Amino acid sequence: MSEQGLEAQNLEAALAKAHAVKQEHEADLLNKPNVVGVGVGLCLRGGVPTGEVGLIVLVRSKLPASELSPDDIIPSEIQSVPVDVQEVGDIRPANQKL
Repeated sequence: MSEQGLEAQNLEAALAKAHAVKQEHEADLLNKPNVVGVGVGLCLRGGVPTGEVGLIVLVRSKLPASELSPDDIIPSEIQSVPVDVQEVGDIRPANQKL
């Protein structure tokens, strides 16, 4: 198999695993305060893409772990899938006025 074919196969496997983990854990993540969405995508670290496929957890605002209860801390990975927490603020429908 070519290197590109192997990379595509690895990407497909990583996406499939991330989607399965999302499906299993999305409800629990959405029940945490401050979480407004959960998706699958490429992780960022310091605003720079890492190339890793992971769960993207969208929060209103990032808070220091010291301000969260242990149950509300979002893990850095779930079932070996990286988790990227991204601050997005409040999400509103596009037709809703501020």
